[in-house]
Amino acid sequence: MIEFQYFEGCPNAKETLNNLILLVEEGFLKKDEVKITKIESPENAQKLNFQGSPSILYNGIDIYTFEKPSNYTYNCRTYFINGKLTGVLPKEFIKERIEKLKNVRK
Repeated sequence: MIEFQYFEGCPNAKETLNNLILLVEEGFLKKDEVKITKIESPENAQKLNFQGSPSILYNGIDIYTFEKPSNYTYNCRTYFINGKLTGVLPKEFIKERIEKLKNVRK
């Protein structure tokens, strides 16, 4: 299960979600294995150990940290990818991380 987590107003959520949807359209992921979760409040963020918007989890494991979240934040999230700071998870990064996590789980 792939879970995309975000909150309304995050400027990077839409582009990251579009990158995830492209992976569905390309056949890498199945539509029914992708869940989109809108985080409505700081209380909801705490309950779900939300890591910030946008976040993608693979079977409960954060694809950026490769860890199961144990704390929470209710902020826009940034990533350090390919030597650059960004708020958007690129399509190839998402694909690569999910492939690694799938292989670990085998």
